[in-house]
Amino acid sequence: MYTVDNRHLKILHQVVDLGILAASFISAYMIKRYFLPEPFRGISQDPNYYFVLLLVLLSCFVMFNLSGFYKPYRGRTLDQIIGNTLKGTFLGFGTVILLLYMIKEADVSRLMMALFIVIAFCSLMINKGMIYFSLQVHKNREFSLRNILVVGSRKRAYDLIRRVLKTNDSGIRILGCLETDESRVGVEVYDGIQVTGTMRDFNQVLCENPVDEVVFAMPLKEIDGIKEHIFFAETAGVSIRVLPDWEIPSIMYKPESASAYFNSFMGMQTIVLSSVPQNGIALFTKAIMDYLLAFILLVLLSPLLIVIGVAIKLTSKGPVFYRQKRIGLGGREFYLLKFRTMVQGADKMQEALISQNEVDGPVFKIRNDPRVTWLGRILRRSSLDELAQLINVLRGEMSLVGPRPPVPEEVKKYEVWQRRRLSMKPGLTCIWQVSGRNNIDFETWMKMDLNYIDNWSLWLDVKLLVLTMPAVLFATGH
Repeated sequence: MYTVDNRHLKILHQVVDLGILAASFISAYMIKRYFLPEPFRGISQDPNYYFVLLLVLLSCFVMFNLSGFYKPYRGRTLDQIIGNTLKGTFLGFGTVILLLYMIKEADVSRLMMALFIVIAFCSLMINKGMIYFSLQVHKNREFSLRNILVVGSRKRAYDLIRRVLKTNDSGIRILGCLETDESRVGVEVYDGIQVTGTMRDFNQVLCENPVDEVVFAMPLKEIDGIKEHIFFAETAGVSIRVLPDWEIPSIMYKPESASAYFNSFMGMQTIVLSSVPQNGIALFTKAIMDYLLAFILLVLLSPLLIVIGVAIKLTSKGPVFYRQKRIGLGGREFYLLKFRTMVQGADKMQEALISQNEVDGPVFKIRNDPRVTWLGRILRRSSLDELAQLINVLRGEMSLVGPRPPVPEEVKKYEVWQRRRLSMKPGLTCIWQVSGRNNIDFETWMKMDLNYIDNWSLWLDVKLLVLTMPAVLFATGH
């Protein structure tokens, strides 16, 4: 599971605000010049409005930062955020007016500046409100929480857990603690967080629970088989974090697919081993793109979606949508949505068709599946049945691009290295979808997904989305 630290969020937040200010300034200029009724229409060309805009951006950037505009939203009330927004905009706009007066830019249109201040202030307030309410909606959702397993139960673990639980809306959930000492199983470390097992249970816990990160809060040299434990977590795509002592070099462990870096965690410096992309701003941009594009596509395609839904109801018995339990980010369960393409009760018929499975590995697929309706065949060939998953994207369970989400029965049969494909949010399309799909064997499919994770970039996502279009337009899906 990827995270974005406060520094990256602050930079993105600043860029968005500067964009809002620039757009508001240009809008006010165009309204004053072209769209106001006479005699208010028109604007003097004497002052250099490019210079005025630069002055606005620099002044507001400085004052917004000085006023606490970009303090993290977690743990803050809406009143506090509104207060900071009012303070920052008052200081920013006030500074602009003062500077214009000091440099004697008397010809700048006062009406245009008034329009700019009103548009910019309203836009900034709407932006802050959307950020706040989005965090409120998602803060307790399963896919917005980062699940952490702690190794250790004494002072380091106690301090870590206390800091996490005392940080309002930290976005972190402590799953429990593992110990090397069996006698400490059941001991409460802090505020209900207990030792749930020993390091002998390590592999099983990682495979059976949605663990995003393991935090070693005890000396690594005290853990038998520590290299094997770290290797297992790395192979399975689970991030490793080591609290102070900097002991990774001392055990001579060299990561195979993970990258190592220093990172501050709850005020403590740590070493992190992670096999998922660490470009925080790019990953955050990916998430924003997912929500925006999914929303836009649902709106634009709504007439088509309604037609598909009506056609399904008219041609076969059963619901419009098919809900199937799938495994998503880090092993979390969710219900994937598709337009129903099979007859009612198709799941119960699968056992009798196992011998006809046409793909290797734990996946079940039949090219001419007898359970599929005639309309379902059209929807599958065109991949229109999967448009319903745009709802999963809006709910934060999926991304537009990412490894396809497997069913729980498949995951139970995974080898350890195949579990690493769960370390990024599943998507509607990925390398496998644009490379032949059912003509590719299972192991190659898994390696394609890992290749996507290891080489991820925003450009790769754009490229895969573009390459997916021909599969839909020319009905090459199955």
